[in-house]
Amino acid sequence: MQRHSAQLDTTTWLGANFWSRAGGPRMWTNYDPHLVRRELAVLAEHGLTMTRSFFYWPDFMPAPDRIDDELCAHYADFLDAHREAGMQTIPTFLVGHMSGENWYPSWQQGRDLYADVWMVGRQAWFVQRMTERFAAHDAVCGWLISNEMPVFGRLRGEPPAPREQVTAWAQLMVAAVRAGGGHQPVSLGDGAWGIEVTGRDNGFSLRDTAEFVDFVGPHIYRVDNDVVRQHHRAAFECELAAVAGRPVVLEEFGLSTDTASARNAGHYYRQALHGSLLGGARGWIAWNNTDFDDLADVSPYDHHGFELHFGITDSTGAPKEPLREMAAFAQILRRVDVARCRRVDTDAALLVPAFLEKGLPYGYPEDRPVVFDALRQAYTSARGADLPLAFVREVDGLDPSAGLYLLPSTRQITAPTRNRLEELARGGATVYLSYLSGETGTTRGPWFQDLDGLFGVRQQLSYWVQDLIEDDVVEMRFEGDFGSLRAGTVLRFAVAGSPDARAYLPVEPDGAEVVARDARGRPALLRYRIGAGEAILSTYPVEYLAAKAHRVNPEDTVRLYGALAEVAGVRREVTVEHRAVGADVLVHADGRRYAWLVSQSADPVTVAPVVADGTLHTLDGQPVGEVVLDAYGVAVLEIIGG
Repeated sequence: MQRHSAQLDTTTWLGANFWSRAGGPRMWTNYDPHLVRRELAVLAEHGLTMTRSFFYWPDFMPAPDRIDDELCAHYADFLDAHREAGMQTIPTFLVGHMSGENWYPSWQQGRDLYADVWMVGRQAWFVQRMTERFAAHDAVCGWLISNEMPVFGRLRGEPPAPREQVTAWAQLMVAAVRAGGGHQPVSLGDGAWGIEVTGRDNGFSLRDTAEFVDFVGPHIYRVDNDVVRQHHRAAFECELAAVAGRPVVLEEFGLSTDTASARNAGHYYRQALHGSLLGGARGWIAWNNTDFDDLADVSPYDHHGFELHFGITDSTGAPKEPLREMAAFAQILRRVDVARCRRVDTDAALLVPAFLEKGLPYGYPEDRPVVFDALRQAYTSARGADLPLAFVREVDGLDPSAGLYLLPSTRQITAPTRNRLEELARGGATVYLSYLSGETGTTRGPWFQDLDGLFGVRQQLSYWVQDLIEDDVVEMRFEGDFGSLRAGTVLRFAVAGSPDARAYLPVEPDGAEVVARDARGRPALLRYRIGAGEAILSTYPVEYLAAKAHRVNPEDTVRLYGALAEVAGVRREVTVEHRAVGADVLVHADGRRYAWLVSQSADPVTVAPVVADGTLHTLDGQPVGEVVLDAYGVAVLEIIGG
């Protein structure tokens, strides 16, 4: 199976969202061309090639039929400054929302941004006229319609705009770019926060808008209660954002150094950059270029003080740890010629249930975050197990070429999918599912038919009364060898989550082999050989339990997934025994192969990677045996031979 690796073109974007520290969002009325050039020079010196820039809408369009020529002249100079620095920029039109505050043109007067025909027309007019002014400039490398339109077009607490209105609005805005002569790639700037990525419907659908845009741009800021999951968040959401097959650009990511130490800020940037590359991203734009210490009495910073320090440089222009990490990443991108690399193919599929992105009749919206959390934890564990995953959407049908299908803490799949999984198992695949009772107090248990027949068991459930997990730690003691796990091995899983979901599935084997039992002697993992393949059932929702636990990763699901990979015969190009170190591979168009080793250990570790074919060498060609990784460190090596 191919994993998503779509590239915009032969250019790879690496840059920063840009406001000059002279003015922030009001930089165009306080424009300092010399300071802008100094700011760009620092970015260029550290290997950044582009920025994302913003037309502050109330200033650029002071009346419904007028554009401010003086500000446009400033922006033209801004473009010239990029050319002088050897950089490019992506203009963003409808801004709009910025750093915790919304600014609307005074003439809008509360008109709806999506449904009011006159207001939509004024937006399209602005987009077209601004494109006409700047499309021919060689410093423009793309276009974005808005900045986080879901929180600009609809305030928090308001119902989201209907999808059909949002999609029509998006089509008209992109058409305005093309009508203005914009030939560069275009996207919406919405943050990719729609239902296909988050499970929450905000009116923006990546599927619905895919025919209009050239790339999708996730904005990654959500919090977590686990460091390792947080490190993998950008990669995971980039994987989900590839639902429509468009190239993925990590359009916004970053942190305020008021909310993390300098050292941990560097760790986060390193992990987000390399992780999202391995997760299919092909562009990175940090938030943002500079700190704004001189703007503490100016909105939005007067009420969102932590927004003053999202910069990759400080307020004097000196680089911070995030920019140093971006500079190191830029060197790696050049060394491996990443624009001509793709992710290695895989035999393993992570099933994304239709319930995440479809409003099925009498489904419960509150179930969607549970699906998201289980998938995210499964992805984190798979990374630790060196198990490359292809995301398979139930909505699109199951790709029959996988050897392993993972359904982590899953209770909601459609009836046809359940039957298709049995067909795939009979045809030689391995199907793994861990039971989840559900987080809601209604319709507990599996929502699909004949779990017994698929897994060779007789479930012993009472009608909608869950069987609570009694222990603080679930144990799986293996009665026989299972892949890399030897008989007598004990895996342990911390118990967390809501009372409704902290439940196990009582079963009796009916053709299945009990592979592992819990501490009370009950079946915990069962293996049912069916046709040419097999179906493997965990009676505990191990991914859900970990997803709800605090600072739990790396945990023993890593070892379970490694064993599943061996049982299913999944090819792993590089493996590392240490469960805190994950490995993955990119393949260059000329056949060169590059291995990434990514540590999730807070302490330095030394590992001895095993390569399926070939040997490891540094990028300078020196043979490598053991590899020393610093805290949360990354090593990139070339695989030669094989």
